[in-house]
This record gives sequence, C-alpha cells and structure tokens, in this order.
Amino acid sequence: MADNLSDTGMAYRSTRAAATSGANPPGKLWQPVWSGEVIHAYDEYNIFEPLVTAKTIPSGRVMEFPITGTIGLEAAWDAGEELMNGNNSKATTFQVTLDKRPMAAHFDLDNVDLMVTQWEYRAELARQAGQTLANARDKQIGAYLVRAGAEVQRSDGDASGDDDPRPSMSLDNALYGDTDFANLGNTGVSASKRIEAALKVLQAIEDFAVHLQTNNMPTGGCYCAVTPQAFMDIRSLGVARASDISQVYNSQPMFGGVAQSGGLGAPYTQSLGALQDSLEYMGCKIIKTNHIPNTDSPTIGESRYSLLFATAGIKAMIWQDTAVAALRLQGLKVDTVDDVRRNTTFTVASMMSGTGVLRPECAAVISSVAHASRAALDTALGSNMVAEYGGANV
Repeated sequence: MADNLSDTGMAYRSTRAAATSGANPPGKLWQPVWSGEVIHAYDEYNIFEPLVTAKTIPSGRVMEFPITGTIGLEAAWDAGEELMNGNNSKATTFQVTLDKRPMAAHFDLDNVDLMVTQWEYRAELARQAGQTLANARDKQIGAYLVRAGAEVQRSDGDASGDDDPRPSMSLDNALYGDTDFANLGNTGVSASKRIEAALKVLQAIEDFAVHLQTNNMPTGGCYCAVTPQAFMDIRSLGVARASDISQVYNSQPMFGGVAQSGGLGAPYTQSLGALQDSLEYMGCKIIKTNHIPNTDSPTIGESRYSLLFATAGIKAMIWQDTAVAALRLQGLKVDTVDDVRRNTTFTVASMMSGTGVLRPECAAVISSVAHASRAALDTALGSNMVAEYGGANV
C-alpha cells in the first residue's frame, strides 16, 4: 500500500497531496520552519550588523532619522523676542531606504522530502543559506563604513535645510593614511614591518577617540575591523620574533593578559581563533573579519556598494555604532518550484535590506594611501561614491 512507502520515497509527495490543503501546498510544509532556521544562522554569522544602528521594519521601504545638531540655542531669551534662527533650528530628517532588489541564496534539491524527514539535512542547508546571506550583508555594511569615513559635513547651501548646522568638526583629521599600512597583515613582508603597522593601528584608535571627545560625540560602542592576520599581529605585539633584542618592541606581550602590561587581551593559552573573538584597546573593540572591503568594484548589490576600495588603499575601518544605519525588512521569503527538466526542486531564500550613512563624523578609514583629505578619498573611491549623508542621494 502507498501508506507503507518510505517518507524519502519519490511517491511520498504524491501520497501526501490528497490530504494537504491548498493553503499549505504539498511538500512545502517545511518552509516556515526552515525560514526561521536560516534567520537564526544569518544572525549567528553576521559580524557588522549588530555593530551599527540596525533597524527592522515590518513593512514599507523607508525609515527616517533626524539630522544631528539641529537644536538651536538662545543663551539669553529676552521678553518679546521671537525664537527664530533659520535652518539652524529646523529639526528635519533624512531617509534610509531598502535596496531596490532583494538578495537571494539559492540551490537545487534532488529530493525535497529530505527537508521534512531529516533535520540534519535541513539544518545544514539553513546554515549555508544563512551564512551566504550574512557574508553578502557584511560586505555591504563594510562598504558603507568606508563611505561614512569618506563623507564630509553637509553644506550644499540649498533650500532643503539639511545642511549640518554645527561648526566644523575637522573630519579630515579622522582620516588615517600612511604607506606603512600596506604592511598591515601582509605576510609577504618582515615581522618587524607588520609590527610597525599594527602599532600604528593602535595609534589611529587613540587619535579617533580624541576626535570623538573633541567634538562631543559618544565614545561608547567603538569598533575597529581588521583582517584575521592583522588581528593576530596586533595580539602578538611584544612577542619576540627574532633573537636580536632590537626586534623586540616590548619586554612583555601587550595583549597576553599580563597585568603589568595593562591586562589587555587574554592569556596565550587561549587561541582567540573564532571570528567572534575580539580584543579591547582603550575602549575600542578590535574585531576580525574576512570582509574588509579591499578589492575594486566588488559585486555585492547595487552600484553604491561597488567602489574602488583597492585603489583607495582601504586596510581597516574604525567607527562608532551610530555612524551607519542597517535597515532590514522583517522576515525571510522562501520559494520553491519543481523543475521537471532538471528533475530537481529549485529553492530560493531572499531578504530585503538597505544601508545609509547617519553620522560620518563617527567613522574613519585606515588606508595605505596618504589621502590629503576626505574629499580626496571620495575621489579615489570612484564615480559610484555619490554623497548620501543627509539624504542627498534619496
């Protein structure tokens, strides 16, 4: 009898069809469960999204954020004096929008019934789909962290009222370019050159903290992203790399958890080998990622993500979590279709997301090119680097 067939048999789907309602098509009862498993995997593998201003919207395509610094002040408010100060006291907003098209992870299934009957099979595909989407999203947010580090204060002088009313914040000072950064995490150079570059990253973190404090900006939630090799070079600062004492930059490991050296890092009995592991330096969390935007014109979505990162010499980013907004439409859409010609079931998991610059003063880039200003960095990033801060590109 048909009821005695194995659940993994090809006849299983046709047997179940008669007992399945139209609202839940046969062979697709696994989709809502699998969708949740993909979202769980996405959240687990995503690096950058929790480290910026991440928002989820239930519907629509746009979310508005207030422009910083639009609160006016009258130090001595006289009787009968009207509080009017033009655009400087006009609280307005700019928009962050979802991308026009969703991102999608897709694959073919030889037997879709395995998604129902074998949790291990379904879980592995959920892990791969979630990781694929998370990797793409990381690259997009990483691109926008670079964009934020190249933006200047809004001052187009038009009637929109979206200019930054604050005094100059000297954003060109929050730009860390040095040819020595070409050696950051570069295994093709000597250890001493990598050490020099790693020390300069720590100096950039110090300078960025001063920049935030000087401009009365929040210093909590500060991050620095480097490659895994650069991360290990930073962690091993102070470890002897040669018998020559002149090559030892510190008598004790800086990030070995040694109390006499500031208690930074963790004992070297711990590997810190997971991508989620981090170091802490002067309130800034140093993280590692394989998604530093360091190639030219990567294909990671719309053209605004595709900049000339290698030409600009991007090596690392430093930011505070209010620098960039990451927008996501609630939920994940899963679609399947039986492909008779290929004798497979084609499966797609898609999601809508978007990114925008909120506070360019809270981001900086570390570059192997000594750009003279943020405007010069903007030019080096190519024609797709169109200013978006303040809604200029909405």
